[in-house]
Amino acid sequence: MSHSSLGLEDRIEKSLHVLKEDLNAVRAGRANPAILDKISVDYYGCMTPLKSLANVSVPDPRTLMIVPFDTSAMENIEKAINVANLGINPNNDGKCIRLSIPVVTEERRKELLKDVKKLGEECKVAVRNIRREENDKLKKQEKSNEITEDELKDGLENNQKAIDHAGKEIDSIIESKDKEIMEV
Repeated sequence: MSHSSLGLEDRIEKSLHVLKEDLNAVRAGRANPAILDKISVDYYGCMTPLKSLANVSVPDPRTLMIVPFDTSAMENIEKAINVANLGINPNNDGKCIRLSIPVVTEERRKELLKDVKKLGEECKVAVRNIRREENDKLKKQEKSNEITEDELKDGLENNQKAIDHAGKEIDSIIESKDKEIMEV
């Protein structure tokens, strides 16, 4: 019995992880190194995550500073940032690359809030689909007498509790991203 709900918890956790990663890529007005998380750089013919090649810091709320461990990678890091289409032009002074995060307009802010809300809804749908699949497994187990009717009832209740909890967590993740976007 507990085996099934463990699958549910793991799958919900993965969905929440994906949501958080997707939200990290949503650029609010403040410098957040996470916007660079998905960037890979061609380093001697091998695609390498940017964070493995450089130190990223936030010297002020509107600037990201990228200091490569190997200055010969500088040009390729700059190229990867441009290809990533962040809407920010890298400024390379030979020692480091600075990214100046533009101020987000009111209109863009509203768009970002919509995007964030949509990501939250998509995550909720994914979580509900997981619940349906897990509930179907339980019903099959009960039909084939692997579990009792009571175990089925308990399992369905536990799945619902996990989904309710996940829904609250998704709301809170979305709420904190909304706050970040609304900060000027």
